[in-house]
Amino acid sequence: MRTHRTIATAFGRTGLYVVLIAGALLSIGPYLMILNASFKRPQDLLTTDAWAPAHHATFDNFTAVWSQYGMSSFLLHTLLVSVAVTLGQVVFSAMGAYAFARLEFPGRDLLFWGYIATMMVPQMITLVPLFLMMRELGLVDTFAGLILPTVFGTPYGIFLVRQHFRTIPNDLEAAARIDGASTWTILVRIMLPLSKPILATLATITFINTWNNLIWPLIITNSDRTKVITVGIAALQGQHVSDLPHIVLAGAALALLPLIAVFLMFQRHIVRSIALTGLK
Repeated sequence: MRTHRTIATAFGRTGLYVVLIAGALLSIGPYLMILNASFKRPQDLLTTDAWAPAHHATFDNFTAVWSQYGMSSFLLHTLLVSVAVTLGQVVFSAMGAYAFARLEFPGRDLLFWGYIATMMVPQMITLVPLFLMMRELGLVDTFAGLILPTVFGTPYGIFLVRQHFRTIPNDLEAAARIDGASTWTILVRIMLPLSKPILATLATITFINTWNNLIWPLIITNSDRTKVITVGIAALQGQHVSDLPHIVLAGAALALLPLIAVFLMFQRHIVRSIALTGLK
């Protein structure tokens, strides 16, 4: 009986792993295809299957997109905007989350849930008013115009960190106040060190979303001096997709590689934040 149960468990785990591996391959398949195709020569790109390996791999596509089409500047602009927005969101989301999680003030819960309700408002509805505000402030086609709308936190970021703050025992904060710690000291010295995994998760999500954002940069910028990578690839595709698809693929691969690096850097913290949330 025990042998049959062991065999059934082994078959069940094997089936689970097969399903997970198939799902993983289905998820990463398009990205692997982009990376593979970006190394193909122009004459091989449209004459071979999409999954066929690049037998004559070349870096000429990356060299061309980097030097001839301004992709190096677009990557630098995107990195600047993404880092600024990520730092701002982590700092201000933590401050807002602490206020909603720990501080007592009239209308706190009503204000919080009203703020969270704005997540249901489609982005398209706010684009025109936001653009008019940036125009009145003289921030059209500037890095400040790209950064300001999201640098002070988002409903999702504040909700994520607030929920984690609520899992931290109140006794730690009470003991710190007995020792004379101020609200700011408690946030910086107690809450934030205990929240590194969730803050790393928020930073990763924010960086990826900012890096991939197309609609707002497309509206607020109109020159190469502020153009980000998504707008650059869109313009590149519109101009050259018919005769230079290998350049478009190389640009897409360049935009993808930093995201892979960021995820690999913070994946341990993301897994830990999920594990801690499950335990608590």
